[in-house]
Amino acid sequence: MNQNLTTDRQTFVTHLECSITGERYEADQLHGLSRAGRPLLVRYDLDAVRSAVSRDTIEARPTDLWRWRELLPVRHTSNIVSLGEIETPLVPLTKSGGPNVLVKDEGRLPTGSFKARGLVMAVAMAKELGVTKIAMPTNGNAGAALAAYATRCGIETIVFCADDTPEINVREIAMQGARVWRV
Repeated sequence: MNQNLTTDRQTFVTHLECSITGERYEADQLHGLSRAGRPLLVRYDLDAVRSAVSRDTIEARPTDLWRWRELLPVRHTSNIVSLGEIETPLVPLTKSGGPNVLVKDEGRLPTGSFKARGLVMAVAMAKELGVTKIAMPTNGNAGAALAAYATRCGIETIVFCADDTPEINVREIAMQGARVWRV
């Protein structure tokens, strides 16, 4: 059993903050954009993290997204959602012409896209906050990732796609469990 998914650990997320005004928001409540219409940034008590968790402790854990649990917002282990996210490698591009060019290979994530990283966290927080239905507009990978994670934990998912969204994208989103509407 993966201890990253079953061991309760404290989170050191302190609050959310407007990226423009600095206005604070509670991290354990649902929010959209700030009052200024801007994204909310996550803020941490990094001194407390340094005191509570050593690099050796983190390095000894299984190499998945949840090894960084103290820096993630989910407070209760029972709300973790996972499809087996791994730490994806940085692959050197030796023929790039530039020094030390590395590419992060996020195609190894469960839904084949970097969108899985953000959406696994969004869905886990939605679960923690009691959300039962999620909707989003997209025409591709974000919808598939949202549907995969939300379906996994029983959250109804509705995805709105543009009329000209490629059929393969629409089918992937639907196969992951979402209701898809073309608009």
